[in-house]
Formats: sequence, C-alpha cells, structure tokens
Amino acid sequence: MKVISYMVPVVMLLLSFLYNNNPFIVKEEAQQAFLLLNTIRSNPDQYYKELHLNAQLKITKTPLRWNDTLARVAEAKALDMAKRNYFNHVSPEGVGINYLVNQSGYTLNTDWLKDKKENFFESLGSGHDSGVEAVKSLIIDNGDAAKGHRDHLLGIGEWDASLADIGIGFVKCDGEGGKYQSYTCIIIAKHNW
Repeated sequence: MKVISYMVPVVMLLLSFLYNNNPFIVKEEAQQAFLLLNTIRSNPDQYYKELHLNAQLKITKTPLRWNDTLARVAEAKALDMAKRNYFNHVSPEGVGINYLVNQSGYTLNTDWLKDKKENFFESLGSGHDSGVEAVKSLIIDNGDAAKGHRDHLLGIGEWDASLADIGIGFVKCDGEGGKYQSYTCIIIAKHNW
C-alpha cells in the first residue's frame, strides 16, 4: 500500500515537467493554514466579522488532524496545477481528487470512485501570498459561490462536520509563464465511510 501512496504524486510530478515556471512547495504556509483553520473552528466568534460569516452558522468545534498522506496528495495536486498551468478540481486528464486520494492509500468509500472526476474533499485557491490568505479567501461568505468551500473548511453541516483528517499543499511560483503566483490545495476527508 505504501508504494501506491508514493506513486500518484510521483506520476503527477513527472507529468509536470512539461511546463517551467519554477514552482516550489512551501510547507510552512501549509502548516500556518492548518493552524488557522483549527483556530477558527475552536473559536469562531473571533472571526465572524473578519470573514463576513453569519453568526447563525453551526461551525464544528472538532479539530482537524494533520494527515501526511493527504498532505502529499495536496502538494502533488498544487504542484501539478502550477507546473502545467491549470486551475481546476479535475486534471487535464479528467482525474479528480477522490480518485487521487484513494490511489494514495487513504481509502475512501469506493462508491465515490465510479467517476474519476468526482470531488467531495478538496478546496482550491490560487494567487494568494500565503496559506493563511488562501484559507481566509476560501472561507469568506460571498454567497453561493463560496458556500461549498466555506462549509468544507469549517465543517458546516453533518457531512462536512464528519470529516476530520486534513492535508494541505501550498505552492509558490517564481518563474515566468505561470497563470498564478501560488496554488493551494486543501483536502479534508475521512477514511472509508
């Protein structure tokens, strides 16, 4: 199973050499984003005004647990988007995060893998200076467009509140030719429902 968990990110990395905008993983930014999410979840009252949240939202207080496997998949996805200059929940080959997570060895319910394009566990951001800025941008309540990411990250609703494992990939680009200066992939999931 460990071989599989390393194969998906390696294949994505090999494909990514087709483009050159010098992207690099910044683990510190991912950790800062992780800490912020848990801080918001544990004390949402401090963030209602800053993040334009409705005080009636039922934000879960359940802390997220860092998962190295999910982090490797999130890093590989963010790096792949940066190197191949796309921003989408589905890769140019038509592969979504559910499939990539399952291939990494982190088992999901196989019913969700019938369509390789499915995404029930990923929030994406682009063009942010930091992981903290990416998280805040995804959470800010700007209506329906942001609702899915906000609910996913803050555990709003029964489904999202049941997800407890997290991995974050934050990638910066310092070269020419890239669409965005950074890419963020946040995966929050739960083993085998």
